[in-house]
Amino acid sequence: MTLQEAVVARHSVRQYQEKPIEAEIIKRLNEEIALCNQEGGLHIQLVTDEPKAFAGGMAKYGKFSGVSNYLAMVGPKGADEAIGYYGERLVLLAQTLGLNSCWVGLSFKKQPDQYHVADGEKLHCVIALGYGATQGVQHLMRPMEKFLGAQASRLQINNLPDWFRRGMEAALLAPTAVHQQRFEFELLDDHSVAARARFTLIGYGKMDLGIVKYHFEVGAGKENFRWVKA
Repeated sequence: MTLQEAVVARHSVRQYQEKPIEAEIIKRLNEEIALCNQEGGLHIQLVTDEPKAFAGGMAKYGKFSGVSNYLAMVGPKGADEAIGYYGERLVLLAQTLGLNSCWVGLSFKKQPDQYHVADGEKLHCVIALGYGATQGVQHLMRPMEKFLGAQASRLQINNLPDWFRRGMEAALLAPTAVHQQRFEFELLDDHSVAARARFTLIGYGKMDLGIVKYHFEVGAGKENFRWVKA
């Protein structure tokens, strides 16, 4: 499975089989985690065979079951966008390896003896991993023009470059907190793209922005554009 195929195949999964992750897959995930931590200045850690985080009432309220593996998304305070970007990079890799996943902000109990959080760092969230009892379902797709801001009024949707359209289609498939999708993309001159998080009362806006930016890169192809500050 390619990353592009993983973008389409990935759905949030909350119920998992009691099946351990194979050693070779754990090795591949840890290799990619090391690269993500180095590039992003993060401290992401893979926790396996640990069911306590998802054994309490909060997990049941969130309809989670069978979760015993997760990514502890540890990083500096204020690194929300990087957490989203590199976390989704790991999510899509996991999908190509046959695993399912789900971003989790609240429906788990912290287990500080299972991962290390250094001074100046925090546990931003976790990502459940494993073999899903199901493959999940696709969320409702909203019209692309709702995510183009002012550009939608000055640029016909049908005239968008193919690479930008592919990027937007991938971004619209990205997971966001309670499916709020509070983001906006703008195509600028010289194949540059600006992305920004819209206001949200729920929070997680910057983390969601990192997630959708990684999806956009996978869909559009990093060779076709460059990011600029919004």
